[in-house]
Amino acid sequence: MVADGHVVTFWEPVSEDGDQYATVAQVAQVLARLHALVPPGGLQLPALSPFASAADRISASRWLSTADQDFLTAQLDRLRDEYAGLRFVLEPGVIHGDASIGNVLRDSRGRPVLIDLDSFAIGPREWDLALTAVYFDSFGWHKREEYEGFARVYGFDIMRWPGYLVMCAVREFLMVTWIIRKAIHSNAAAAEASKRIAALRTGASRKDWQPY
Repeated sequence: MVADGHVVTFWEPVSEDGDQYATVAQVAQVLARLHALVPPGGLQLPALSPFASAADRISASRWLSTADQDFLTAQLDRLRDEYAGLRFVLEPGVIHGDASIGNVLRDSRGRPVLIDLDSFAIGPREWDLALTAVYFDSFGWHKREEYEGFARVYGFDIMRWPGYLVMCAVREFLMVTWIIRKAIHSNAAAAEASKRIAALRTGASRKDWQPY
């Protein structure tokens, strides 16, 4: 509603018992339901722009060294080209844009509810499936049985898709460009950002990356 020229929104908690995160299988459940939706004609969702903020994050950083800026810029150019060459197999449509377990809560009846909707877009459904796979495959944040349940409930295993390795690299890269924004304000974030950049340079394991 509008009050005295100001737009006011009203919110209610998903659950009265505080935040309760969904299971990995419930993330797959709610994504399958979302991806089955057909948007109404009057809803003008933007097209997914995977790298929209990456260049600005790199160029605007006062924490990155010149060498790291040059490295990340070169990585961005390479990944843009590789992403443009992907051949998606799922029908494009409505996507959440940042579909991880941290953005799915359970309501008071235990049902999964998507939150953090600012990345909603029209794009490849593979984009929404990638984070759960990367969290399992690259970081070890999910157990194998959790990921296998996710793929089974959704009905598609993105890790069997030929474009998965490129999608994984894109997601990891964007997680690096996200954390460099925090590096100048936090020693812990700076240490994490340095570790992640080093891993991109050397191909080192991502198992020691910490969630933020």
